[in-house]
Amino acid sequence: LSSGIKFSASKVLEFSIELLAFNINFNKIADLGASKFVLVVIMIVLLILLTIFLAKKLNCPTESGWLVGFGTAICGSSAIAALAPSVTKNTEDTGIAIAIVNLIGSMGMILMPFIFRELDLSDTEIASYIGAGLHSVGNVAGAGFEMSERIGENALTIKMARVAMLSPAIIFFNILIQAGKKKNLISYLKLPIYLWAFIAITILVSVVQLPNEFLENMKNGGSILLIIAMAAIGLKVSFRQLIDSGQKAMKFGLLIFVIQLVIISLLLVVL
Repeated sequence: LSSGIKFSASKVLEFSIELLAFNINFNKIADLGASKFVLVVIMIVLLILLTIFLAKKLNCPTESGWLVGFGTAICGSSAIAALAPSVTKNTEDTGIAIAIVNLIGSMGMILMPFIFRELDLSDTEIASYIGAGLHSVGNVAGAGFEMSERIGENALTIKMARVAMLSPAIIFFNILIQAGKKKNLISYLKLPIYLWAFIAITILVSVVQLPNEFLENMKNGGSILLIIAMAAIGLKVSFRQLIDSGQKAMKFGLLIFVIQLVIISLLLVVL
């Protein structure tokens, strides 16, 4: 089974990330308005900077901490999988980060609707917290549509703006972690082929009006492939390693999540 598991944890995962791009339409993201897009960009930049700084400062397993923070900032499992080849060759680091981000994201999806119903917040503010704060697209959809149809749609649009930042964020992250090494700017732009495909598909979807049925099929296909890839990565993770190394990474993930919500709160006041 090892060859199939290896293929699913790598190539199938790459295909799922490419299909994720069919959900991103820059025209819809533009409808957010400049302030919401600026909120997303600033939040991602600050969270990446804090992830790199705090992972070392708090003695968190570096690679796992980096992956957890990056997954929190962008789009959960897909973001972790996209960044992992650049920062670690250890599949267990990737598996631990994915497990932690999915657990925290699921907790947030369940708890946020209960909390927001007790707070005096507008629909726009709630959508901003959910769309800019929760980890995966599924987490955002679950929490957003639990609140209302309008909040769900706005939260998903904000989430897609985060997903659209995947490739630029990877380049930014790589520049930061390799600071001091003698490299020219071009070397940082050498993304894997599947990430260039991700960029090309987002541009295509934004420029060409593709049939809704086709887009829906690509979305469903991407979800199925992502599930297969996550299962394969899980099969390569040692449960003992998850317990031993995962405790620090879990605490780090919770800290980063709380910091993310604080950043969003401050930005909602300023912007």
